[in-house]
Amino acid sequence: MNSLSFVIPAFNEEPNVAEALRRASATCQTLNFDYEIILVNDGSRDRTGEIAKSMIGQIPNLRVVENNPNRGYGGSLKAGFYAAVKEWIAFAPSDNQFDFQQARDLMAQAGKVGIVTGYRANDADSFMRRVNRWGWNWLVRILFGYMTRDIDCGFKLFRREILQHVTLLSDGAMVDTELLAGARARGYEIVEVPLKHLPRTAGSPTGANYKVILRAFRDLVRFRFRLWRELEDEKKNRVKPATTEQ
Repeated sequence: MNSLSFVIPAFNEEPNVAEALRRASATCQTLNFDYEIILVNDGSRDRTGEIAKSMIGQIPNLRVVENNPNRGYGGSLKAGFYAAVKEWIAFAPSDNQFDFQQARDLMAQAGKVGIVTGYRANDADSFMRRVNRWGWNWLVRILFGYMTRDIDCGFKLFRREILQHVTLLSDGAMVDTELLAGARARGYEIVEVPLKHLPRTAGSPTGANYKVILRAFRDLVRFRFRLWRELEDEKKNRVKPATTEQ
C-alpha cells in the first residue's frame, strides 16, 4: 500500500465531527505513506460543515466536500470516493462508534485482496437496529451469497481501481452491497476483520428511518437484476483472443 484516501461521511454530526477528524488525523499521521482525509458534509442542517472547514489547516491533508442538498449515506460516500485520488480508499462514519486506529488492522489484511471489510465483533446499537441489521444481512446472503457477516459495517478499505469496474448508483444504504457484490462478481477477493463497536455518545442515528429501510429493500431487488444484466453485457462484449490462420 502506497497511499490512502480516508473518506468520512457526515450528516448533522456537529457534536462529533471535530473529534472524528482529530482521530482520523492521529491515525493517518502514524502511517508511513501518502494520505488524504476527505470529510463529506452531506447537506447538514447544523454546523457540521462549518466546523469541518474551520479545521482545514489544523488537520493536515484535509479536504471538505459539500453535498447540497443532502444526498443520503450512499450519495455522501460516492462523493468522497470520486473525489479520492489515492491508491486505496478507507471509509468510516463520523459518529465516533469505531476506533480509527483499527484502520491498521484492515491494512494488515490487504495483501492482494480487493476489499477488507470490518464487522462489529460487539454491536453497541439498540436492539431494534440489531434486528434490522440481522434481517438485512440475511436477505443480502439469499440474493448474493455470503460476502461478510456484517455487510453494512461502516468501516471498510478497498482498492480505488474497483470503481473503474463497479458502478455505484445507490444514494442510500444499498451502497455497501453494490460495492462488495459488484467487486466480487468481477473477481476481487473480500476478507473481513473484527472491529470494536462503540456506543454513540452524541448526535442521533438516521439509518433506521423506515423510509430509508424501504428504499434499501427496493434498491436491493433492483440491483440483483442490474448486476445480472451488467455481467451478461460484459460477457458479450469481452474481446476474444485473435486466432492465426494456418
